[in-house]
This record gives sequence, structure tokens and C-alpha cells, in this order.
Amino acid sequence: MKAIIDFANVLFGNFMDFMTPAVLMMIVLTLISVLVGVKFSRALEGGIKLAIAITAIGAIMGILTTNFSQALQQFVERTGVELSITDVGWAPLATITWGSPYTLYFLLVMIIVNLVMLFLKKTNTLDVDIFDIWHLAITGLFAIYMGANLIVATILVIFIGVLKIINSDLMKPTFNDLLDAPEDNPMTTTHMNYMMNPIVMVFDKIIDKLFPFLDKYDFDAAKLNSKIGFWGSKFAIGIYLGLFIGILAGMPIIDTFGLAFTAATCLELFSVIGQWFIESVEPLSQGIADFTNNKLGGRKLNIGLDWPFVAGRSEMWAAANILAPIMLLMALILPGNKVLPLGGIIAMGLTPSLLVVTRGKIIRMIIIGVFMLPIFLWSGTLIAPYVTEAAKSVHAFPEGLPSTALITHSTLEGPIEKFVAYFVGLANGQGGKMILIALAVIAVYLLLFLWYKKQMQLRNEEYKNNNN
Repeated sequence: MKAIIDFANVLFGNFMDFMTPAVLMMIVLTLISVLVGVKFSRALEGGIKLAIAITAIGAIMGILTTNFSQALQQFVERTGVELSITDVGWAPLATITWGSPYTLYFLLVMIIVNLVMLFLKKTNTLDVDIFDIWHLAITGLFAIYMGANLIVATILVIFIGVLKIINSDLMKPTFNDLLDAPEDNPMTTTHMNYMMNPIVMVFDKIIDKLFPFLDKYDFDAAKLNSKIGFWGSKFAIGIYLGLFIGILAGMPIIDTFGLAFTAATCLELFSVIGQWFIESVEPLSQGIADFTNNKLGGRKLNIGLDWPFVAGRSEMWAAANILAPIMLLMALILPGNKVLPLGGIIAMGLTPSLLVVTRGKIIRMIIIGVFMLPIFLWSGTLIAPYVTEAAKSVHAFPEGLPSTALITHSTLEGPIEKFVAYFVGLANGQGGKMILIALAVIAVYLLLFLWYKKQMQLRNEEYKNNNN
């Protein structure tokens, strides 16, 4: 096993030392486009557009989380609330995870798994979102931290990774619907945030059975905007959130308006940048269509990208903005939580899943989101000791924090999987009754996914019938 890890690090290590997500995805998209027959200049154009979109999304997310983190820190100082774990957001955790040699090993394993699934026709998705393997890798690393050996952690990563890839196929028709895209659009995603879908769907079905009348009062930002003008627009929603957080933090009126305008700007730009993702894969889309017709007997392949190609859907940001202050207030009173949500206050680990399952029904997204937020806060609390230790081991512990402080990410993607990893690690390390508990947890996790798979297959049949 050590030889495999060493090989993975030789194969990818030096390359990843200087690589950024934008450059990496530009190279990957360009190479794949060329391999399926796209002219190099067109392939490179698509790759550059994707790199620009990824860079822009990262910059806007940075602006949004930085400004709101500062405001929420003022709220902490003003109220004297003491929550001992610092929420540093996703970027430090990505750095920490990529600093582990096991991450490159898990990347190599999942590349092989994806290719085998394609060869055996168990999936139609080619996962090119290489950078975000860290979301899956951190699950395996946490299992190791809790006591699992590498073989058990690898099996766990493969198990979750296979379900992730299957999920990308299940979601594909819904993405076409949300984006109003043609059936041959290749975009889907294997991102970990969509592994919340099964639990979100449980709540969605409960609403179907008990509270279907809620849909009568539903709206989307586009319809609201057409009726009442800018009051329902994305930038207006940003202003509402900025004013609320600014007042809560006791900020001066000028600074409060500055925060509101910053939020409004970010929400508008998210919509624009989301379109860039769609445009970036147009050369690849045509190349895949031609390639599959000529080489694979017409078999259609999907491309697994990062989640922001749906960032233009205003419902996602409307829900995120409403859930942000709710999560803040919830963190103050939730039993077992020790995290103050700062870096993860805009809950991008949750709202994409809410969007897909509910298909943009904002009232459902908000209600279900309220029930999902505690899972993220508890998960963030659970993994904090591991994250802190790992950060110190790769010299990525944030400057300015006391050496005794704990760090985490409050809305880290895949919170359910962190609990699965916790029990798997304990079972491997302690044995006994923990093995039975871990098996029960895995069984529930798998059965819930299989039930969700059936529901999505029924939905996809409806899409197919409607298109005929």
C-alpha cells in the first residue's frame, strides 16, 4: 500500500505543488476537449473561460465571506458570545487536505474507479473536477484519524465515491431543467454537497404528504422581480442580508450600507459568472456529441464539473441569504455546537442540494434548510480536533489564533459522511460493539441513498415522458 501512495505522490505530487484549481481545470478541460476531437484553439478557449469562471467565483466568494466574517466577528465582540471553535471557511481546509500525501493517493484511486465504472457502463459521467477530490479525501483522512487503517479508509472512500458518481447521473435531467439546457448538455457534478440530497428529499416528501399547500405561496426571484421590480431581485436580497447582519453587529450606518452593497454586488455577479461556466463547456459539449456518435455508437457522456455552473439560479442565493442569519442564531443555542459560523456563513455546502431536490421552491428550501443546518454545525464541531491537528502538521494553522484554539469549517460539504467516517474509524480502532454500530450506520446511509435513487429515477422518467 505504501508503494501505491508513493507512486501517486510521484505522479501528481510535483504537479499539484504549484497547481491552482483554475489552471488545473483549464488543462483538464482543454485536454479532454482535444481528445474528443475539438480543434485546439476552440478547446483552449473553453478551458480559459472555465479558468476565468473558477477564478471569478473564488474571488466573489472571498469578498462575500471576508466581509461577513468581519461583521459577525464584531457581533461576537459586542455580545460576548463564546463559541470556542473558529470557522475558517473552506480554503484553509482545502490547503490542509491537499497537504496530506493520502489525498493524492485517494485521487488516483477515484480516477481508476471512475474509468472502471465508465468501462462497465455503470455511469455515464467522466469526473473532471479533480481539485474537489479533497472533499472526499478529508472523509477518508478523518476516518484514519479516528482509528481506521488505510485499507478500511480506502474502501470507505471508494464506497462514497461510487455513490457520488451515481448521483451525478441521477441529477443530470434536473440540471437540464434548472438551466433550461438541451438534453445533450454534458454538464453535471460529482460534488460532495449533493450527497445531502437523500436527507433533503426525505423532508421534501414529508412536505409533499403533509404540507403541500406551502407551494401555493412559493415564488422565485425572477417572478417576484417581474411583479414588484427590484424588491425581489438578487441585489435587493443581498441588501436585505447586509443590512440585517450590519445592524446585528452594531456597525456604523455607513459600514452597514457598505456591507449591504457588497452582498448585492456579489449576488448579481454570481448570476453572470454562472453563465460563463455554461459557455466554457460548449466546445466540449459538441466534441462529446461528435465523439460518442463516431466512437461509442451514440453513447452520451456527461462531464462532472464543480457545482457553480448552477450559481446563476437566484433561488439558491435567496435561500442562502435567509439561512445565514438563521444559522448564526441557531449556533448560539444549539446543544452540542461549539462553532460560530463565520467563514461558512453563506451555506454553499447546503443550498445547491436544496435547489436540486426541491427544483427551486424557495419556501421548501428555507424550511428544509433550517433542519439541515444543525447537521453541519455538529459535523464542524466533530472534526475540529482533526482539522486543527492536521493544520499544524502541514504548517497551515491560521496566524493570529492562540495555539490552543480549534479550527473547522461550519458548512463543510459532506457532513453526513463525516459521521460515517467517525463510526468507521472507531469500529476499526476499537472493535467490539463499535463494529455493529458502524455497520448499522453504513446500512442506513446506503438504504437511504437507494431510496433516493428510486425517487430520482421516477422523476427522470417524468422528464423523459414530458420531452416525448
